[in-house]
Amino acid sequence: MLRTLLVAAGLALAPVAAAQAAEVTHIPAPSRPDLPAPAFSAAVKAGDTLYVSGTTDGGAAMGGTPADAAKRVLDNVKRAVEAGGLTMDDLVWVQIFSTDLSDYAAFNEVYRTYFKGPLPARAYIGTSHLLGDARFEVMGIAVRKP
Repeated sequence: MLRTLLVAAGLALAPVAAAQAAEVTHIPAPSRPDLPAPAFSAAVKAGDTLYVSGTTDGGAAMGGTPADAAKRVLDNVKRAVEAGGLTMDDLVWVQIFSTDLSDYAAFNEVYRTYFKGPLPARAYIGTSHLLGDARFEVMGIAVRKP
């Protein structure tokens, strides 16, 4: 009985030990000379998993169509993913925030061009406002494939 409890306790703690042993790397967020330094990392890599912070399309000042905004935000995600040593095809979960749900089709048309393999799981979420009057904000999780 004691042996079973000790084994069960060891198995329960195994993920914690693995997470503690994983190398953690922070990918700095890009800075702009006209703004204070960002208060976050663009992405954080823990072991084989990369957590990509929310990034926007640059906001209303950038102008353009919904497809233009989708390309800008996805280019930002791609830069963060590649800085972590992975590819867009390593993304397993993506969240998209949109200030106009009628942009869904335009976003998807651009989004599909960023992937060669199966698409990640995702959520497309409507919101009334995003930082900098952005149209889209995207964040995700990527895992290095064996």
